Amino acid sequence: MTPGRERGLAALLCAAGAGLALLAAGRPWATVRAQDAITPFAQDLTGRDLGTAAGALGWAALAGLAALFATQGRLRVAVGVLLALLGVGVGYSSVLAVQRSSVVSAAGEKSALLRLGGSLLVDVSAWWVVSLLGGVLLVAAGVITAVRGARWPGMSARYERPRAPSRTAVGAPGEQDASSLWKSLDRGEDPTARPGERGP
Repeated sequence: MTPGRERGLAALLCAAGAGLALLAAGRPWATVRAQDAITPFAQDLTGRDLGTAAGALGWAALAGLAALFATQGRLRVAVGVLLALLGVGVGYSSVLAVQRSSVVSAAGEKSALLRLGGSLLVDVSAWWVVSLLGGVLLVAAGVITAVRGARWPGMSARYERPRAPSRTAVGAPGEQDASSLWKSLDRGEDPTARPGERGP
């Protein structure tokens, strides 16, 4: 696989991982029910409600995606290590968020009615697995970048700052401004002719 394709694969994995983490963060991860309370009550909790950092880490991974293209050499390797760490953080926070103690605590903070319930039933959906998968993809993107990123090409030259044109010394051979051309035409000289061929 060419270096350019390796970079494209790492960028695709990074974008997919960050996208999955952000998508899952807004979906319901768990439902808590208090069935033996005076009034049966249920509370849905999203990934953000559970206090997971997966969403914030997903945004950070998107910033890492931009840095993947903007950096070169050892700096890009450092970006790969950072992406891998972000992926580990997404996966760890996703698993920790759906633990029964975490879910019950978050539900109690969100609704006082659940605190009055005797026994609470906790149902966990599969969205936390989607977030975990996003973390795994980010780790894969980070590892590929850390191992192979130093030899990848940099940004295209069209994205680089244009260099200022070098100035030649005043009166250098071949340098003519617009006013001198008009003056030569007024004198009857041919500006396209060689210096030795011009008229008086």
